[in-house]
Amino acid sequence: MKWLIFTVLAVVVASVVRAQSGTGVVVGAQAPEFMALDSDGRTNKLSDYRGKWVVLYFYPKAFTPGCTTESCSLRDGHASLDELKAVIIGVSLDTVEKQAKFKKEYNLPFILLSDSDKAISRAYDNLALGSLFAKRRTFIISPDGKIAHIIESVKPGSHDKQVADVLKDLQRKI
Repeated sequence: MKWLIFTVLAVVVASVVRAQSGTGVVVGAQAPEFMALDSDGRTNKLSDYRGKWVVLYFYPKAFTPGCTTESCSLRDGHASLDELKAVIIGVSLDTVEKQAKFKKEYNLPFILLSDSDKAISRAYDNLALGSLFAKRRTFIISPDGKIAHIIESVKPGSHDKQVADVLKDLQRKI
């Protein structure tokens, strides 16, 4: 019985410590590597984009109002983000097939990754509601593979402008 109480206490303490300290996914840290299928069934790895700015945006679920608004904002601002040498990669827990339908229906000109195994979301400490959804959060990754900025308060309708402003600021500092 004592070992059970000790085990439960250890799990609770570990959870509190983890919640307070995070997982190392902070500005300045190396961005966690990932490998996942995109909406076309091709394998993508973060390291494939080394040397480029990466806008890694997580959204809870394809075809929901906020996620559609956010993705369409990035679609509409794609040309200006492309001028800033940024690769946009969207991530949700949806299947490859659902990501393909979402991309096609809204004419999204960027990569959508299926994180149905939750590996990317876990690596970026980005799961919500008991791991049912990815949090709506955006990581700006520098060309050297480090997390340069994290947008915690995403504004779906103007997310393209949020990202562009951050990228311009980061690129001015280089």
